[in-house]
Amino acid sequence: MTEVNPEQVELADFDQPEFDDVPTLDEVEAAREEDPSLHDSPVATAPIVVPQAPTPGATGTRIIALANQKGGVAKTTTTLNLGVAFKEMGYNVLLVDLDPQGNLTMSQGLNPDTIEVSMFDVLVRKIPISDVIERREVDLAVASIDLAGAELALASLIGRERSLEKALIEVRDKYDFILVDTPPSLGLLTINAFVAATGVIVPVQCEYLALRGLVQLENTLAMVRENLNPLVGVEGIVPTMYDSRTLHAREAVEILEENFGDLVFKTRIRKTVRYAEAPVKGSSVLGYDPTGTASEAYRELAKEVLHGAEAREHA
Repeated sequence: MTEVNPEQVELADFDQPEFDDVPTLDEVEAAREEDPSLHDSPVATAPIVVPQAPTPGATGTRIIALANQKGGVAKTTTTLNLGVAFKEMGYNVLLVDLDPQGNLTMSQGLNPDTIEVSMFDVLVRKIPISDVIERREVDLAVASIDLAGAELALASLIGRERSLEKALIEVRDKYDFILVDTPPSLGLLTINAFVAATGVIVPVQCEYLALRGLVQLENTLAMVRENLNPLVGVEGIVPTMYDSRTLHAREAVEILEENFGDLVFKTRIRKTVRYAEAPVKGSSVLGYDPTGTASEAYRELAKEVLHGAEAREHA
């Protein structure tokens, strides 16, 4: 047998992120054999340690799914403005519009009704994702109304839950952050986002009824971790549409913190008309009102996403 000189082995082509504290799949399976109760374990109450890109251009792409099965919680707003905030900091960012409503696509001045090829074609027809990326404030893989039929079209395909994961292989090494805007449901498109993701951020409207859906989202994530992606977990919860003048909003945040502790980001995304005005101009709020408090909120959130996981881990 020919001996291999370790100094001649080139690992650069693999470009895999480093996991210092995350167990390997073999270690996960070994732990489950020793303790069968781990098969039914819920989503972790602490954030999953995910590979981070500490400097622009570094390897270790973070793929973050923005998810909440309840609509109207500022999920698309958070996806766009968080992505633009990362871009301001010098990172390479790709946004993926996986919502058939196409709100993220419209927020960058594009009309989903006139788009000829979109994420539907990437997921179902397997065209390269680079073919549907538009260069806007940040790179954007666009959606069209065709996405409404994607779940039905994917249902009969083998490996349907991994369609997005496979599509991102082509461009993953070009970006430090890939943010995926998901539909307001826990269907196959959202499952695709969870399978591809290194972490999940959950925007939550500061109202009591909006908190109830978090349990269902956690259960879905637990099934994804059990069967498809054992390293994905909730990276953080973002309180959105926060109005500090109302007792109800303050109580909703208190309930979040009581139940999820350090998973709740310190940044509060407050109600303001700026978030509604910016998409009309085809812009993020950071481009529309760069010095306003709305923009500063997402810059602070970006810093938390960059450094908050490490800070919470050692708290």
